[in-house]
Formats: sequence, structure tokens, C-alpha cells
Amino acid sequence: MKALVVEPGRAGSARIEDVPSTVSASEVPVRVLEVGVCGTDREIAAGHFGVAPDGEDLLVLGHEALGIVERDGLGFSRGDLVSATVRRSCGRCLACAEGAPDSCLSGAYSERGITRLHGYACELVGEDPAQLVPIPKALGRLGVLAEPTSICARALRHARAIGGRQPWQLQQALVVGAGAIGTLVTFLLRLDGVDVVTTSLEGSRPVVEESGARYVPKSGPLADLGRFDLVVECAGDAQLMADSLGLLRRSGVACLLGIDGREQTVSLDGRTIGLDAVLENRVLFGSVNAQRQDWIAGVDALDRIRRSWPGALEQLIGARVPLDRFEDALAYGGGKAALVLSD
Repeated sequence: MKALVVEPGRAGSARIEDVPSTVSASEVPVRVLEVGVCGTDREIAAGHFGVAPDGEDLLVLGHEALGIVERDGLGFSRGDLVSATVRRSCGRCLACAEGAPDSCLSGAYSERGITRLHGYACELVGEDPAQLVPIPKALGRLGVLAEPTSICARALRHARAIGGRQPWQLQQALVVGAGAIGTLVTFLLRLDGVDVVTTSLEGSRPVVEESGARYVPKSGPLADLGRFDLVVECAGDAQLMADSLGLLRRSGVACLLGIDGREQTVSLDGRTIGLDAVLENRVLFGSVNAQRQDWIAGVDALDRIRRSWPGALEQLIGARVPLDRFEDALAYGGGKAALVLSD
């Protein structure tokens, strides 16, 4: 079968190849419909990271999957829409033993399409039924947004847990970045009635405002926007990540969802971390991946977004291209791109 593969660590090695199609008796056969493309895929294709399965040279890309079950069995019925979790247990640490591979303590986890496990950018996959996540038929192709939404749900779950360690009210939030992740975070916060300001470099972002959030094009220091109970950095800029600590109210929480691996030095006013963060009980933390409860919460939120702001989610997917045009998807800069593998 056709699959999008890379040689991890080798820039420009992404290509379509024939790979074996194997589904064991303990796996659910899933016909892949679409695979979302994100910055992680682009960085793997650029040779920055990625790990092939043990004993292999190639890695099948794709971790944002939407598929359809091919036959009845193992708790699923033919025609069921599904997505699937990405990170899998290391099998030996406390976090993984408690069902939280997103917080793996050993770092020896595996991830579909990223680390030691083939991904979903292929025509047919066999998947452990415990890792499959049902997608409501009403969501249809919007189910390809399940993975990024799970990331957002996980981040907000942790933010609330951290804020809730003491009396705290989440009333006003700032979301930095208005790509797919920033927009989904905005939607999730608006579903809960939080007043949200979303900012990015784009001149306008009507889809953000459809949710009732206020969109502000970034033209100056973030401090000009005020102070917030929660700041979520989704732009992937290390300086903005550092700045977020200074944007918090008393007991405020800043969550970092973006990634910035550039060699650089960022600056932070000494009083912000040496005085204000201590005296005002501020917290800054990073969040990555998601566990099953976040996937379930994320899918439910997607369906609520679909009903609350009809047409909004459709605007997040700016390009759908066939597998053999994967280079167009990797180069696409107008929002979320998806590879279409089956009609």
C-alpha cells in the first residue's frame, strides 16, 4: 500500500513508497480517510527529529488521523469513524502505569508517526482497540481535528488543576497565536464562558471572533493587552513564552503549548520572576500530548463547537490535498492542511 515515509534525520527524504499492510487478529483494521499535517510533521520532514521503529530505516508519517473501521469486531462496527491516540506507554514508569503516557517519566514512550511507531499517512492501519477514539458521525471529516483538540483539552485540564490548588477564578484569558491550536484553545475557553483575548500577527481573524472572543492583531508589547488569569502561548516563540509570566494576575497560570527550538537568549525583567511570581503565586508550565480522557473531552468539545458556531471549524482546514501532493501540504501556510487518503 502507498504511504508517506521519511528517513528520520535526513532532510528532504519524505516520499511516497509501497509498504506492507498487516493487521493482526488483535487489531482493528482502519481505512485512513485523512491525516492532519502540523509543525511536528514539517520538522520531521526537515530532518530535525523523528525515530524509526526498531530495526527499520523508514518512518511512516502522520499522527492526526481520521479513519473508518473496515469490519465488525473488538468492540467496533464496520463504518465507525475513529481517531487514535498518539503517545503510547513506556511500560515501566509510574505515569504510564497509571494511564498517563502524556506525562511519561522515563522518556521511553513511543508515538505514532513520530517516535518508534509508524504513523497513519497510509491507506490501511491495524490499531489496538484500546487506543481508538470514536468520532460522532455528525462531525464527519471535522474529526481530523481530534488530535490537536485533545492537546488543547489536556493543556486546559492541567491549567485548571494548577490554578485550583488554591482559590482561583478563571475569568479572563489571553491566547497568544491564532493558528489551529490557538483558535481551538480559544473555542474551548469560550465554550466555558471565559472572556478571551486572542492575539497574533494576522491583521484579522474573523473565525476567532465568531466564538465571542476579542481578536487583537499583535502590534506592540503583550503587556499593553492587560493582565489575565490564564495565558496560553500557542505561537511557538520563546520570548513570548517568557513574557507570559509577566502578564498574569495574582494566582495566574501561564501554559506553554508552542515549541521554539531555536538557539537564542530571551530576556525577562528580574522583578517579574524574582518578586511578582513569588508574591503573587504565579505559575508557568509546559504541556504536551494528551491522554485518553483528553481525547474524549476534545471530541465532545468539537461537537459542541460545531453546534455552537456552525461553519467555524471548517475554516480551520485551509487545504485538503491527496497523498501524492504531500509537499503542498507540508509547505502550506494558510492554516491547517490535511492529506486525503480515501473518499
